[in-house]
Amino acid sequence: MRIVIAGGHGQIALRLERLLAKRGDEVAGIVRRPEQAGDLLAAGAEPVVCDLESASVEDVARHLEGADAAVFAAGAGPGSGTERKDTVDRAAAALFADAAEAAGVRRFLVISSMGADREPPEGTDPVFAAYLRAKGAADADVRSRAGLDWTILRPGRLTDGPGTGLVTLADATGRGDIPRDDVAATLVELLDEPRTIGRTLELIGGDVPVADAVGTVAAH
Repeated sequence: MRIVIAGGHGQIALRLERLLAKRGDEVAGIVRRPEQAGDLLAAGAEPVVCDLESASVEDVARHLEGADAAVFAAGAGPGSGTERKDTVDRAAAALFADAAEAAGVRRFLVISSMGADREPPEGTDPVFAAYLRAKGAADADVRSRAGLDWTILRPGRLTDGPGTGLVTLADATGRGDIPRDDVAATLVELLDEPRTIGRTLELIGGDVPVADAVGTVAAH
């Protein structure tokens, strides 16, 4: 497959690029800064420099032409304010979805966030609350698109420890931690499983091998 990843320099995206390249897929990662290209090349991905906060739908659609799937893994990241939560986590997701539709790329995966489906609790840090609202709005936008075969993955609290290969994947899992390695491995399995189209799934650490967890969800 040819897979294009928005936010190609993100911590989950780089892990996903390595896994996809290792199994022989053709991977392109969209990055904002040219100096990020070397990390993508080292991961086995083709770097595509394109700023999703200023690009047009047509610009992004050109990078998606011929792809079999698109993955939205972009985010404003730590240290960004409420404004960029909206321009990246919401608006860039909508732009990428518009571009996928324009390029005829139906398979569309989104890395979202647990808690994005409800109003943040009172007392939530304002920037984090803006992030959750932006992710929720982006998810709602993607879900509304008949032109996309979407799957939305909402991981729990992300950690950098080594992956265990064991997860809990369900419509609702409850709170928990999940290594970024295992998020990337789950995304690979979701790309290959069309029965997860139209599903919004939560992911935390667990005791079920990733492939089995995806297969079980797909069967129900």
